[in-house]
Amino acid sequence: MTTQADQLENAILARAERLAKEYRERAQRSRDSILREAAEKLRLREQREEAIAKTLGDRAYRQQVQAEELKLQSHLDLVRWNLVREVEGRLAEQMLAYAKDSAAYLQTLTGFIEAALAEIEHEEVAVRANNADRKLLKTHWADLVSRLPSGTQVKLSEEPIEALGGVMIESSDGRIRVDNTFEGRVARLQARLQQVILERLVPSGFDTGSIFGG
Repeated sequence: MTTQADQLENAILARAERLAKEYRERAQRSRDSILREAAEKLRLREQREEAIAKTLGDRAYRQQVQAEELKLQSHLDLVRWNLVREVEGRLAEQMLAYAKDSAAYLQTLTGFIEAALAEIEHEEVAVRANNADRKLLKTHWADLVSRLPSGTQVKLSEEPIEALGGVMIESSDGRIRVDNTFEGRVARLQARLQQVILERLVPSGFDTGSIFGG
């Protein structure tokens, strides 16, 4: 059975895919511009060094070409990484927009709490959230608690936490903690998120072989 926690993970991944698709066109333009510039520089360099290349021989010339390839690939890697970081930053914006739908967001927070209770298996727990989410939870607290497993004692902490959204659930003795904040869940999904973003941005990678390989 799909839980609220699973649904949010899927939602985060889906949003990452949509954002990555939006940036793919920009990545393609950046790639084309970089490759055109590199090709033009290489063409001019070849013209200037043609006489020298004949004396140096094929081996020395190829070493120069390989150095250019490595330099260009390093530049392309930096462009790709910056695009990934930009898409990741947009996820935070998507989270804030999602939180504006109070009904859906409250259901998500409730799902986070339920999932955490299943992990902690502790009779007394405290729920911590940022100031805005705490106010939302407090307004609907009685109804929320009534939906939790019987015998579970859950209290809403008076002290807000620093988080973009989500909840932190702790056992009464403070020894067990489940981080279901936005930051915590994104950290756990980091590798999968970056893989999804990269696949959507540059599905075939930044290939420089057509320039240097003939």
